[in-house]
Amino acid sequence: MVYTIEMLMQRIRSGDKQYDPEKIQTAYEFAENAHKGQVRTSGEPYISHPVAVAYILLEMCMDTDTICAALLHDVVEDTGVELDTIRRKFGEDVALMVDGVTKIGQVPLNTKEEQHAENIRKILMAMSKDIRVIIIKLADRLHNMRTLACRPPEKQRKTSLETMSFYAPIAHRLGMNDVKEEMEDVSLYYLDPYGYKEVESALAARKDKGESFIDTIKRRIAERITDIQPPPVIEGRVKSIYSIYKKVYVKGKNLDEIYDIYAVRVIVHSIVECYNVLGVIHDMFRPIPYRFKDYIATPKPNRYQSLHTTVIGREGIPFEVQIRTFEMHNTAQYGIAAHWKYKAGIGGKKVAGEQRFDWIRQILDQQQEADDVEQIAEAVKVDLAPDDVYVFTPKGDVITLPLGSTVIDFAYAIHTQVGNRMTGAKVGGRMATFDYQLKTGDIVEVMTTNSPNYGPNRHWLDIAKTNEAKAKIRSWFKRECRAENITRGKTAFDAELRRNSIVPDDEFLLQVAKRQHFDNVDDFYAAIGYGGVALSKIMQKTKEEYLKLQKPPEEPVQINISDTISDNIARKQSSGVIVDGIEGCDVRFARCCNPLPGDDIIGFVTRGFGVSVHKLDCKNVTEQQSNPANSERWISVKWAASAKAIYEAILDIVAQDRNSLIADITTAISASRIPIHEINAHNLKNGNASISVTLEIGGVEQLKNLVVKLKKIEGVVTVERTGK
Repeated sequence: MVYTIEMLMQRIRSGDKQYDPEKIQTAYEFAENAHKGQVRTSGEPYISHPVAVAYILLEMCMDTDTICAALLHDVVEDTGVELDTIRRKFGEDVALMVDGVTKIGQVPLNTKEEQHAENIRKILMAMSKDIRVIIIKLADRLHNMRTLACRPPEKQRKTSLETMSFYAPIAHRLGMNDVKEEMEDVSLYYLDPYGYKEVESALAARKDKGESFIDTIKRRIAERITDIQPPPVIEGRVKSIYSIYKKVYVKGKNLDEIYDIYAVRVIVHSIVECYNVLGVIHDMFRPIPYRFKDYIATPKPNRYQSLHTTVIGREGIPFEVQIRTFEMHNTAQYGIAAHWKYKAGIGGKKVAGEQRFDWIRQILDQQQEADDVEQIAEAVKVDLAPDDVYVFTPKGDVITLPLGSTVIDFAYAIHTQVGNRMTGAKVGGRMATFDYQLKTGDIVEVMTTNSPNYGPNRHWLDIAKTNEAKAKIRSWFKRECRAENITRGKTAFDAELRRNSIVPDDEFLLQVAKRQHFDNVDDFYAAIGYGGVALSKIMQKTKEEYLKLQKPPEEPVQINISDTISDNIARKQSSGVIVDGIEGCDVRFARCCNPLPGDDIIGFVTRGFGVSVHKLDCKNVTEQQSNPANSERWISVKWAASAKAIYEAILDIVAQDRNSLIADITTAISASRIPIHEINAHNLKNGNASISVTLEIGGVEQLKNLVVKLKKIEGVVTVERTGK
């Protein structure tokens, strides 16, 4: 469905909520002009996307500034408009929201993972200032998911995976259940289409029977609670496809073993009526043991409240009954957006005095101790996980933790000092190990010590589940054990350097430290020591940087050793290359370009390996000659006039794949009396084949003649000389 500004304004005029239509119209016109000429992958004008996002937010009854920010949310990112222009024209609140939603495309990060993690950090920071930022972002992602069919398959999978791992959990944590379920269902459609279709078909086969069953249950309940005034609202619902999929494919259940496929929701006006209706339901139907949950007394972390009970009627079909007040229902459906839907007017300022979303700031505070930006993405996935456990202190206070949390996580959730001074824990009155995974209903008592010299164990970092606990443990080691951290970090880093054959100098070590955003090497060592930097994530980049400084890094062929072509075809200097001003030195041919007699060449004095000979137009020569530190190491070399040696050359051939292609190529080479040292071939996706041939060549003229012959073979597209 393509949304238009006319549809948006009609919806505004038909509603009973006050808006500023003039400001919204101005925002639309500004965005339309900025996006002029841009189109989506589907071919629709790009402006249709921000209008659709605004319409979704309008359905949530968000305020005027949020609607304006939705219309403008891609202007800064995708056009030449500056954020200050948005600020001057539409105000600080709109500019803040647009900036928060804007992706980071200009940040010079090393990997896509880092860019994604930094993007998440920015979203969280903007959320901590104004929660409307993430509501816009969720509406933006929801419309992108609805129109994902126009994208290439690889983009569909990538977007769906990102949605499933970050945006759906955020929607869950904000209590926006409808948004969460639609995101999950659409993501599943692209990630596992066969599984999706199977569940969808199974539900379709039961649709008529299910609808009839739900209508019957609703009518029977309504007949029993006629004395409640005003009358309750009774609804029916079928579980989402993704929720059923998880239980069928992840937990291995049969569809008949899922008791809450069908549910009836009773919405009343007071908490007392909730519990009264619960008594009526248990009198009418037989409750299934251990299937009752009181989320009114113990709300979920996203403030979801309701009574859930699973019962069986005379039809023998189990079903769930949810009982809640109207206010609870609004929160369950719209989450944080319920604030604007039911309380706010034109301005719709931030939720005043809201403490329910302090977890956003907690994630940010914990990440101040993280020196590896990629830790954020993983931390968010853990902290936003929809599966939680509810654990009690001895005094009866409820602590909510992610599924899989340990007593260490529990201790740090109570207080940092409780965690730092924990010596042990009891669960249900019995001693428990530190890696004991807590279950809902556990009563945990933490034992501590007052010893000033006591602190957490480094092994706890491997045991703790929550980002909060890990951040606090790292913070303690960072603060209390700097000297030890430096020693541990240096030892670990030195071991990795040796394993990768890296012999660094002080300048190189400082460069590595600064690349990880440290001012000096000791701070870098300390971060490794307390776990702020993971060596496994930085060593590949470190090795690449080291090899660049050591270029030319190729393994050349030494000329003063008589050997066969398979042993790198080494020859004496006198029969191959003359080095200007140096006699009797080792000479090696660079494997990056494999120079041949007739090529223009240049020499590079290596450390301990003689002179490395390159083609003058070799890319490594071009790169390294611009380095002032290496300028004096480049020397003149030339081919000996009497050279009669055999050299190695590599040809890369691309041709249309067909029968006898390899035979035709090898026949042409043999006819030129050129020995083949090695040949490799593989198919390309476009129907061509790539063949790499290593040859024993006497000189560049011989090679040129061969290339001419190869290009005449039927189907050959290109023939290029390369190095290894």
